[in-house]
Amino acid sequence: MLVGKSAGSVDMKKNIKPQKIKTGLREIAAAANVSIPTVSRVLNGSSRVDPDIQKTVMNAAAMLNVDLSQRNKTKALAFLLSNRAMLHAFHSRVLHGAETCCATHGWDMIFLSFNYSPNANWDELHLPKVVQRRDIVRAVILAGTNSANLIDLLDHKGIPYVVLGNNVIGEPQDSKSDVIFSDETQGGQDMTRYLISLGHRHIGFVGNIRLPWFARCFAGYLRAMEEAGLAPVHSSIDSEDDTEIGYLGTKSLLAHGEPVTAIFAGNDQTAHGVYKASRDSGLRIPDDISVAGCDDTIGALLYPSLTTIREFPEQLGKQMVEMILNRVAKPDQAPQRVTIPTEFIKRDSCRSIFTTQHMAFDEAPRRVTIR
Repeated sequence: MLVGKSAGSVDMKKNIKPQKIKTGLREIAAAANVSIPTVSRVLNGSSRVDPDIQKTVMNAAAMLNVDLSQRNKTKALAFLLSNRAMLHAFHSRVLHGAETCCATHGWDMIFLSFNYSPNANWDELHLPKVVQRRDIVRAVILAGTNSANLIDLLDHKGIPYVVLGNNVIGEPQDSKSDVIFSDETQGGQDMTRYLISLGHRHIGFVGNIRLPWFARCFAGYLRAMEEAGLAPVHSSIDSEDDTEIGYLGTKSLLAHGEPVTAIFAGNDQTAHGVYKASRDSGLRIPDDISVAGCDDTIGALLYPSLTTIREFPEQLGKQMVEMILNRVAKPDQAPQRVTIPTEFIKRDSCRSIFTTQHMAFDEAPRRVTIR
């Protein structure tokens, strides 16, 4: 006897949903051909696992469609300020931008001050212990003044990081780092072209060009001077005190009898030193000498207000966080390179000399005689 289903009967088979098999440490370990404790250490961010094994485990997890970012509950970045004063105006603003961006994404930030020798081998450096705890810190933001040895150390330990490229001394070997730049070279070229447009032909550059941020600005100055057929003049003081660099550099230019009508300082604090030295020498700004700066940290506070190149440190900090979170989510992606433009800011410290002086050029295109 056949019995049919009544209208109110339920087909149990249609309501049985296939159970989703949960992928755990055992499955990842089998796919990577490693032990379960090794997988656990990798997923907990231990730096004691060989980088090649880490990569094998990560690839196995990706093959099994395991979202590792959801397994590691830690959501903290370390902001490592290297070899710079904690209250440095520029880097404080980079930190502010990074911190704000972290909060937007629901991440925490740990601030660390770190001083180390640029001359030591990478394996002689000792990172702060918390940076090596991947169960606490997922990645590092490198600000301040950094050298290739620290970058090499982070690479060897497999610690993800992003670095402010303007402040790296020396070139790391085969670095896999994400790097962000502020375009100081283009800014330096724009400022020098502006001074030339005002009639200045004897333009001095003041800054410690042994330091990378001064060197990048100086490169833009050189480019503009050379394209105009003008002779570059610079005074490089071996110091890390920006105001001292500006003061002594300007005094040196004037003592050597350089006929400068304008001085381009490698940053605003250096321009502050240029102001002091000019006034001590009886020169008025801009009546006797024009002064320009770079970074726009204190330019509006000087008197007269400083014509300068504005950089965007808060945007640098924000972009660094975006880059490193992208790296955490996609550890095998190619290195990222980002450049943030600068902005020319015209204020009161520069003036045209066409209206007050008659300019006559010698036959040599790289010299000018002021009558």
